[in-house]
Amino acid sequence: MKAMILAAGKGTRVRPITYTVPKPLIPILQKPVMEFLVELLRLHGFDQIMVNVSHLADEIENYFRDGQRFGVQIGYSFEGRIDEGKLVGEAIGSAGGIKRIQDFYPFFDDTFVVLCGDALIDLDLTEAVKWHKAKGAIATVVMKSVPKEEVPSYGVVVTDEEGRIKAFQEKPSVEEALSTDINTGIYIFEPEVLNYVPSGMEYDLGGQLFPKLVEMNAPFYGVTMDFQWVDIGKVPDYWRAIRDVLMGKVKNVSIPGHEVRPGVFTGLNVAVNWDKVDIKGPVYIGGMTRIEDGAKIVGPTMIGPNCWVCKGATVDNSIIFEYSRLGEGVQLVDKLVFGRYCIDKTGAAIDVQAAALDWLITDTRQEPPSMTPIERQAIAEVLGLETR
Repeated sequence: MKAMILAAGKGTRVRPITYTVPKPLIPILQKPVMEFLVELLRLHGFDQIMVNVSHLADEIENYFRDGQRFGVQIGYSFEGRIDEGKLVGEAIGSAGGIKRIQDFYPFFDDTFVVLCGDALIDLDLTEAVKWHKAKGAIATVVMKSVPKEEVPSYGVVVTDEEGRIKAFQEKPSVEEALSTDINTGIYIFEPEVLNYVPSGMEYDLGGQLFPKLVEMNAPFYGVTMDFQWVDIGKVPDYWRAIRDVLMGKVKNVSIPGHEVRPGVFTGLNVAVNWDKVDIKGPVYIGGMTRIEDGAKIVGPTMIGPNCWVCKGATVDNSIIFEYSRLGEGVQLVDKLVFGRYCIDKTGAAIDVQAAALDWLITDTRQEPPSMTPIERQAIAEVLGLETR
């Protein structure tokens, strides 16, 4: 069976991570989020997968290639151009991306599934497709019910008693919301739905195609299903996803490595004297990472591979990406470290290099600059960190 993964977005709400990592490749404990989607599709018999790519397209293609090592076949549709020898992404919208593939050569010739490439899900796709076919739908939106107070964060779907979609509300207030069913970005389509998508232009599923189907009174349905759906559309969402995985709340994602003590997992060859560090799980520490004596690590925390946590440093409820060195005595609480950026839970980021904070967070592959304790303390205050 055939499926489509939407992977052409720039991921602007997950910056600065997506400056260098396309959103579908953002790791959930060392494994790209899109890889979980490919595995789910294969599990339910969807072994022919098209992926539209644009921003950092070569990164996605080089990782998944033809899909053979994942037990599926994968093809790519690039949206953009080459400018002075460089790929420049120019996404043409979620519906436009699907239409472009169909115009190239009719690929979608039977019921197919479309997934957004930035969420962890454990949906029973087989059951969802069965429901779609029983309704005789041309299109089905898979929905999830959320508490009413969470409705303003999502796109809301309004259906009648038969499940036919009557309207959409984009992030309505609690008072204005006509439903607590939200759009999860999971769709089931019949090929003929693409007859309503114009060729050669930018076109969106949610903003353009779906309102057209409602206006036409097409057999367009929404089905509410009980499944796990962890969105990573924004930095705070990604933060919660990592926390949920570490705390065992995401059923289809296990913590990698081996458990060296209760709640503490490590990759290969982690250099640490367990008797001389204070560590409280859940914690994951990637391979070839060094933890110096006197460091303190409090979970839920993820420290990527090839990192270095210097003596006296504290890492508390934080996410540290690969090749990060945390300076001596730094207390990193509720922070995400990615390359030269230090990000808080709201998504606010500081460029530590531009702010002359290199001593605090550096790349383990280069020598850290030397500074006096007084200089370190003064600069650390700019970042809202503490040092000992």
